[in-house]
Amino acid sequence: MNRAYTDVRVITATNRDLSAAIAAGTFRADLFYRLNVFPIPVPPLRKRKEDIPMLVEYFVKRYADKMGKQIRKIDKRTLELCQAYHWPGNIRELQNIIERSVILCSGDTFWVDAAWLSSQDPPRLELSGPLTETLHDQEKQLIEAALTESEGKVARPGGAAAKLGIPRSTLDSKIKQLKIMKHKFRSSKL
Repeated sequence: MNRAYTDVRVITATNRDLSAAIAAGTFRADLFYRLNVFPIPVPPLRKRKEDIPMLVEYFVKRYADKMGKQIRKIDKRTLELCQAYHWPGNIRELQNIIERSVILCSGDTFWVDAAWLSSQDPPRLELSGPLTETLHDQEKQLIEAALTESEGKVARPGGAAAKLGIPRSTLDSKIKQLKIMKHKFRSSKL
């Protein structure tokens, strides 16, 4: 039998804190130590603003070539906007913004609309108790919001069940389970 020998190097990347994952028991320590031969920590984009012009240039060229566009220059104001922005979505967010801009670019100068650089981070749920309690609270808030919008109507077109995309029977059982008082949401108009 002939044996073939291979020389393999495994390169991995993560945005998780693996030390914390090991402590929490959600990542195997032995795997971590096998992979952690030569760690290269890469700081988030917001901590290496000097890389942004190079990355913008790279992604503009990549997407312009892919889409057959002749983009010859990058607007100076665009680079200033990109360097001033905090990039909560890191490189993926930068890449997506640039792809969107290249798609919409009709001339030879690349630009980014400042409105696309959201000043808000995505909403985060606050964990205020055990998971089941938190889920029930979130579910109750969604149902109450749908009842408010539908003025307490559950089943009709435009009713809370339709707004939530669930059957009326499911909504009725959730209302009962979560002790929501439907009458509070009914319109006072007669």
